[in-house]
Amino acid sequence: MSMLMLCDVRVLAPAKINIGLRVMPVRADGYHGIESIFQTLPLYDELALQRIGDSGNKCLVECNGMLLPEKNTLTSAYEVFCEVTGVTKSVRVYLEKNIPSGAGLGGGSSDAASLINALDAVYGTSLSLEQRRYIAGKVGSDVFFFAECGDVTKPFVALVKGRGEVVNPIVPRQDLFFVLICPDVHSSTGEAYRLVDKWYSPDWKWNGCSASQLEGVYNSPVETWDFVNSFTAPLVQQYPLIGECLQNLKDVGASFAQMSGSGSAVFGIFSSKNSADCAFLKLREKWKRCYTFASS
Repeated sequence: MSMLMLCDVRVLAPAKINIGLRVMPVRADGYHGIESIFQTLPLYDELALQRIGDSGNKCLVECNGMLLPEKNTLTSAYEVFCEVTGVTKSVRVYLEKNIPSGAGLGGGSSDAASLINALDAVYGTSLSLEQRRYIAGKVGSDVFFFAECGDVTKPFVALVKGRGEVVNPIVPRQDLFFVLICPDVHSSTGEAYRLVDKWYSPDWKWNGCSASQLEGVYNSPVETWDFVNSFTAPLVQQYPLIGECLQNLKDVGASFAQMSGSGSAVFGIFSSKNSADCAFLKLREKWKRCYTFASS
């Protein structure tokens, strides 16, 4: 990544997983309601911000790791930030992309939230929580969660409801050991929601834990978890490779395995670091994008 020494600020943008994700039928405003537990993981994109002019309101993005469309979550976040603060200056953003895209790990939303923090720091705009939430809502539903993460080097877990704007932090568990697999499947959020709407009838019944039970289940023994992701069944039918990943995680001893978000990443939770490490060593022989993390 060029010109890093000239950048004004650098920030990290963490990935997230969904531990259970209930998707409601589409609302009158066009959004789906959700009920979920979001948890950050220490897998990061890196952003560096450089001021390049006194005016122009341009956000130029250079990305190492993937080709971004001209309009993306970073340019959108910059536009709304300028609208809210009155800033008229141009910036260049260097993005080191480490979080796989199309994986349900929130990389684009996390990048946007981290850019908002970087812009606020560089321009001294002292954004209020209300302003941050306004910007988040204009960019994407998952941005709400990342906007409230605080220190991104520490785990952040929250109950998330509404379209994503209701974020209630809970105490992170310290005894979870994750293995994450990202198969070679790109699942766009729009496609995933269309599949969910087609899969479930308007009067379908939810067979997982209710919103009021989410925190209690999260704190119960992992092998008793009954979290369900509404996206999993239709996505597995569309992309059998996702189902293969889930089965592989169970085969190597995961106490719980599920898909994250709208896919295609899947994760397994293990009872100890040793069991997670052993599973990782077996699975990485087959899956090239395989990671292991601890919750602490």
